[in-house]
Amino acid sequence: MSTMTPEIQALGDDFRGELIHPGDPSYDEQRAVWNGSIDRRPAVIARCTGVADIRSALAFARRTGLPVAVRGGGHSFPGHSTCDGGILIDLAALKGIRVDPVRRTARAQAGVLLGELDRETQAFGLATPSGIVTHTGLAGLTLGGGIGWLMRKYGLSIDNLISVDVVTAEGELVIASEDVNADLFWGIRGGGGNFGIVTEFEFRLHPVGPIVYGGLVAWPMEQSPEWMRFYRDWITDVPDELTTAVIHRWLPALPTIPAELHGRPVVAVVVSYAGPVEEGEQVVAPLKAFAPPLLDTCTATPYLALQSMFDPSFPHGRWYYMRACDVGELTDDVIDIAAERGLAIDSPYTAYPIFHLGGAISRVPEDSTAFGGRSSGHTFNFVGATLGPEGFEEQREWVRDSWRAIEPHQSGVYVNFLTDEGTDRIRTAYGASTYDRLTELKRKYDPGNLFHLNQNIPPS
Repeated sequence: MSTMTPEIQALGDDFRGELIHPGDPSYDEQRAVWNGSIDRRPAVIARCTGVADIRSALAFARRTGLPVAVRGGGHSFPGHSTCDGGILIDLAALKGIRVDPVRRTARAQAGVLLGELDRETQAFGLATPSGIVTHTGLAGLTLGGGIGWLMRKYGLSIDNLISVDVVTAEGELVIASEDVNADLFWGIRGGGGNFGIVTEFEFRLHPVGPIVYGGLVAWPMEQSPEWMRFYRDWITDVPDELTTAVIHRWLPALPTIPAELHGRPVVAVVVSYAGPVEEGEQVVAPLKAFAPPLLDTCTATPYLALQSMFDPSFPHGRWYYMRACDVGELTDDVIDIAAERGLAIDSPYTAYPIFHLGGAISRVPEDSTAFGGRSSGHTFNFVGATLGPEGFEEQREWVRDSWRAIEPHQSGVYVNFLTDEGTDRIRTAYGASTYDRLTELKRKYDPGNLFHLNQNIPPS
């Protein structure tokens, strides 16, 4: 039975999209987000068709005082892309993409997923740096920074952002770039959804693919301490074209993996080379020569295939819990902890990557964007996962134990990998001076903290 209130009915008079509320047949399907452990019930889901709908939804929120959640792809680990009893502003229908192959730019709306943008740009042999799972929303990934397989060569997603269209808390549509509303553009690049709803992004594109060199190479996990010491020394002089991530996990039961290796605990490296295939082969050859690998899928491959390689490991609906941190370098102590936490994995769905940073990321001045951690060497991301509630608490404890073990060595944290960890952790993600600057910006653009379901930066 419909439970539409008079207030929601009034919103419908000024709303072109779809309003979904408790009692609608599609309500449970539409309120679901990627992380199956998040189970929240908005008072209304406003599926917007454009800026006018977004403005109407925000005006409704201001009139009623209801909490506001904003959903692009719905991949927020702590569930910030939904809420209990509030209005969920759903941007999934905003799918417009326009590629200019001559200027090497792309404009993409806030409901676009990473794989959708990649498909359009790869039609012209172009790409912009994005994330590692193609059903992730472009908006949330970008606003927090955007780490992925092109980052050491071309920087973060925000480093390739040219301009954005933003609807503010007051419903004003503004453009932000280096030349217009430069303060907002600075904060948008790393500050998340604190300052408004970004409806459209303009990115710089680079020649990439359509065939690149990449894939996964895996060794028995018991070799992790020795292998990671070799890896640490090897990456000291690799070119920026190479981006890698070390993974500890059990090999998943996928068609691309021989059946006899399914469930085998491994230490593996994911390779992405943003340069000529032959050059990539030469660069990665010493790593492959360390010891005979159990599995080697690293070869010439379509860029779109490389981008979607992790999709089967992070499907919608599983229960996920994560903690993360940056470290400056892979010291012997850090490597020993990493290996020990890998050997403690006892679920086929739990894994953790260690992303190698540096390169182009580190050459952007620290204060030119709100992103923190440009001087970090690596990002740890412990992810515990189950198919449902059974065993979830045990995986969550593995994550917490792993994070506590590495905590003495941390140098910061990537804001997109934060859960609900409190103001001190958010301040750690940005650093004190950037955080203080962000609070001033918040006071200017959202003094009432309407946009607080995020890694929140309260107004100063």
